[in-house]
Amino acid sequence: MSLLGKAGRAPAARESGFAAHRAGVDRLLASYRAIPRDANVRLAKKTSNLFRARAKSNAPGLDVSGLTQVISVDPSAKTADVAGMTTYEDLVAATLPYGLVPMVVPQLKTITLGGAVTGLGIESTSFRSGLPHESVLEIDVLTGAGEILTATPDGEHAELFRGFPNSYGTLGYSTRLKIELESVLPYVALRHVRFHDLGELQSTMTRIIADRSYDGERVDYLDGVVFTAQESYLVLGRQTDEPGPVSDYTGMDIFYRSIQHDSDRPKRDRLTIHDYIWRWDTDWFWCSRAFGTQNPRIRRMWPKQYRRSSFYWKLIALDHKYDIADKLEARKGNPPQERVVQDIEVPIERTAEFVQWFLDEIPIEPLWLCPLRLRDGASGTRPWPLYPLEPERAYVNVGFWSAVPTVPGQPEGAANRAIENKVSELDGHKSLYSDSYYGKDEFAELYGGEIYTELKKRYDPDQRLLDLYSKAVQRK
Repeated sequence: MSLLGKAGRAPAARESGFAAHRAGVDRLLASYRAIPRDANVRLAKKTSNLFRARAKSNAPGLDVSGLTQVISVDPSAKTADVAGMTTYEDLVAATLPYGLVPMVVPQLKTITLGGAVTGLGIESTSFRSGLPHESVLEIDVLTGAGEILTATPDGEHAELFRGFPNSYGTLGYSTRLKIELESVLPYVALRHVRFHDLGELQSTMTRIIADRSYDGERVDYLDGVVFTAQESYLVLGRQTDEPGPVSDYTGMDIFYRSIQHDSDRPKRDRLTIHDYIWRWDTDWFWCSRAFGTQNPRIRRMWPKQYRRSSFYWKLIALDHKYDIADKLEARKGNPPQERVVQDIEVPIERTAEFVQWFLDEIPIEPLWLCPLRLRDGASGTRPWPLYPLEPERAYVNVGFWSAVPTVPGQPEGAANRAIENKVSELDGHKSLYSDSYYGKDEFAELYGGEIYTELKKRYDPDQRLLDLYSKAVQRK
């Protein structure tokens, strides 16, 4: 039954949601006060979507166990109040019965709303709706000073509101976010358009962003996959309420393989809106192949509830802990692997150049493409100093997640450093959820500089929280 039928209970549900949230905030503050003054403040969180190694700490962490719920959904205003550690899986489950979803839903179920805002998220609506932090209306932040402050675009703490995206918990942690939602229809009609040339792929993305259509048909969702320089695809989605058969990629069929075809005519497909949102999660894009899950014999035996990104992440965590992959490579006489797990953004006009360079230099495929542009209007011109994208300029996020053999004699992180250099050369940026190798001055120039320093002084005066360079590069 639709939750719209429960309108009479909405005020009581809202009051109950905020009461539970206040209790969670009280536990959070109590745990903050229990952390020794000489210890850095961290989350007491067992799971993470970060791929950066993190130094261990013996100090107690922040208790965020009471901050994992959707507090309230207002279907009339198309807004939701959400606790900071709520996963997008739970958020979508709460909003979709109203025919609503967040403006941008990152592609993995266990990414949290607070994590996507403080660490940046992206998805196939980003070419029209920007990044998750652009649909935030206000944020309650536990600062390094131990205060809960409400930050809004134009209020007393507007500079914290603008500086929070890409701060990765170094200015504070979100306890509540009020966000915009958008209406959706029950199905998504897909077209998989093949390209034999990266330049043509690039120019087509540019036209779609400008026109919001392709070949006379509206485009609501836009991302793509590059297999080789001669085989790449754009996946174009259109919302629809037309009934009809739908595909299922949670079983034996694999979504990214379904994209491929030999024809120059688009291949068509349909998914429910729910299955479209989580189309990449079942196989963690294509990373499940590392565990053999794409082998039909193994896949048939692999329990369906474990075909999801959060379970694959647990396997990766075990590998990190025990160096399983490197030990297996050593038994074959091979060198250790360098992990190359990154998302970068380059201006759309440099996309073909970057992708060709990457295919020539880094032995990883496929690559994910996700065009983005800051939202039009006031939010589109608002500066986000810790990740400075230009308003009215289109970019393309390129995601690649694998490992390459190390080369004897080369410094640690040689492949990652080469990527960083190329991205900077092309006037781009990279996300900081994985390993980084920037020098301190270069990092400051790219990620906030003096603006970030001033924010730290105001909102974390006693340096209770790690700074961004220490977290992202020094792995503290």
